Amino acid sequence: MSKLKVRDIMTTQVISLRGEDTVREATVRFAIDGVSGAPVVNDSGDLIGILSETDVLELVMSYQDKLHLTNPSLYLLALPFDESIDDPEIQEASLAISNTKVKDIMTTMVLTTTPDAKITDVIERMIEKSINRVPVLEKGKLVGIVSRGDIIFSIYSKKKK
Repeated sequence: MSKLKVRDIMTTQVISLRGEDTVREATVRFAIDGVSGAPVVNDSGDLIGILSETDVLELVMSYQDKLHLTNPSLYLLALPFDESIDDPEIQEASLAISNTKVKDIMTTMVLTTTPDAKITDVIERMIEKSINRVPVLEKGKLVGIVSRGDIIFSIYSKKKK
C-alpha cells in the first residue's frame, strides 16, 4: 500500500455542495447519496469549505441548548416530516436550522491533498486530525475526494486478488 497514490483510490464523481445551499438541501443530499459530508465549492469550482454531519449536528445542538430541549432529535430533526408538532418555538427553530446556509456552518480550514500524494501520508494526516474525508485538488480545482471508506475498500479489494 505504500506505493499507492491518492489517484489510485480517490472517488472522482464527487458529491459537492454550494455555500448558498441550505442545511435541509445538504442533508437530503447526504441521505440520497449515502455520504456523511461533502466539499463546498463556489461557482468556479474552487473549494471554499467542507460540510459534515458533525457540522449539522452541532447546529442542531446549539438550538437544543437555546430551547432547553431534552431530546432534540425527536423535535428539531423530525419536525420537517412531522407537522403534528405544534410548539411554535420548536417549529421556528426547525425552520431556522433547515434554512441555515451551508456557508454559515461549514468548516473553512480544510485539509486537502493532490492526486499524486502518497496515500500513507494522507492516512496519517486523516488519523492525526480525526477527519473522514480529504478533497483532492489539482491546479486549485476539485478533482476528487478520498475517504476512509475508499481506503478501507482499497485494502479489501487488493486482498481479494
